[in-house]
Amino acid sequence: MVLGLRHVFHGLLMLVLVLALAAVIAKGQLLAVVALLGLPIATGYTVWVFRQPVVGLYSVLVISFIAIGLTRYVSAPIGLSVDALLVLTLVAEFFRRFETRQWPSLRRNPVLAVILVWGAYCILEIANPEARSMAAWFYAMRGVALYLILTVWLVMELMDNEGHFNWFITIWFGWSCVAAIYGMKQFFFGVDAAEQAWLNAGNASTHVLHGRLRVFSFYSDAGQYGAAMAHAGLASLVMVIGDFPVRKRLFYLVTCLLCFYGMLISGTRGALFVPLAGFTAYLFLARNFKLLIVGGLAAALVFGMLKFTHIGQSNHQIQRMRSALDPNDPSLLVRLENQKKLGTYLASRPLGGGIGSAGYWGLRFSPNTLLAQTPTDSWYVKIWAETGIIGLILHLGMLLFFLGYFFIKIWNMPHIPTRQQLMALYAGVTGIVVASYGNQVLGQIPTGTVMYMSIAFLYLLTQSSTPTHTRVQEPPLLLQQLKH
Repeated sequence: MVLGLRHVFHGLLMLVLVLALAAVIAKGQLLAVVALLGLPIATGYTVWVFRQPVVGLYSVLVISFIAIGLTRYVSAPIGLSVDALLVLTLVAEFFRRFETRQWPSLRRNPVLAVILVWGAYCILEIANPEARSMAAWFYAMRGVALYLILTVWLVMELMDNEGHFNWFITIWFGWSCVAAIYGMKQFFFGVDAAEQAWLNAGNASTHVLHGRLRVFSFYSDAGQYGAAMAHAGLASLVMVIGDFPVRKRLFYLVTCLLCFYGMLISGTRGALFVPLAGFTAYLFLARNFKLLIVGGLAAALVFGMLKFTHIGQSNHQIQRMRSALDPNDPSLLVRLENQKKLGTYLASRPLGGGIGSAGYWGLRFSPNTLLAQTPTDSWYVKIWAETGIIGLILHLGMLLFFLGYFFIKIWNMPHIPTRQQLMALYAGVTGIVVASYGNQVLGQIPTGTVMYMSIAFLYLLTQSSTPTHTRVQEPPLLLQQLKH
């Protein structure tokens, strides 16, 4: 009798599930089917992250490259996937720590201390009397502070060995090569229907100049693409110079050539300052004064060619790079005029207009304000407009602290292969910090994610001359299998 009731119960349960499934499919149609098919995958992935939280960080790095590009094809908030993955990784790490009763110590970590000061100021910006929208603060604060805090801290906790560092380099350079190749496809064969629709939505005015496409690949725009290509190209160039196995150097060389070509076809003038500033920093750290002189002469030669000659003027990309050095360039004059306007407005507002009051979020949540209607262009001008002169000083102070602190650490390291890699990371960070004056590259993905992970690795691997750590968490099993 009991056995019969159990069969009846199971039958009724199956009937209810089938009816519920049919109702969901009937209402949601294809989207519901896709969601149901993806549910086991999502469940399995979540279990994997809780077992190995570092998987979440690798996922953040990968999704940072493709999230924006996917939004051109899928009408979904894919950009929020970075937030979801960071939070999931944070929760997974918390439970892992709770089980082991080993809580992290934030003492004697000046990098995290400086970052938390900046984060605290951004939280206090909620009370800014000039702020018009709490929703704008929530959305904009992610790129301004949240990603920085979570990424740096989680990398320090979960990727504290050279194995993870090498995988970070491989994933970064690998996806950069893919982006460069896809950009070449756009340049030589044109954009697809979804990308054309994106251009037609108002982006053609900045991405099609004189009938020529400024390549953007699967990034947010050509400015971000050019800076990211310059970033990866510079770091791989420094690594090519290092004493590495032939296979690694070949990979670095291919990355360097592809990415610098990607920078060129992006038509992004500000990207030129990434290799100029970054390679200068590398030459100082290399402590090779002959190389410094040769590098300085080479940089002066390139500068002189662009500034004082018309060599290569028939090439559109070289024309764009040359215009970056023209003090009378119309685009530069407009930017300077906008900065004067903002300077007058912010003179009596030391806390700025509130995070999210300028740029895209300003136009979305407070469109009729001066800050929303005045283009900021520069990352630092955006920080100034939203957080005031106090916030700008804190933000610049944080970045300058990173550059000074890591310069001293790397300078005192012995000449080992890891030092060359760290000099490459340092050069990249320096280049992006300088180039962010011309474009808002620092707070956007994937550049922001790569920068924050670079800062964390610079801290971890400069703490001793032979970077080893007592607690070593191996890369995920799948990555180990791929490596072998």
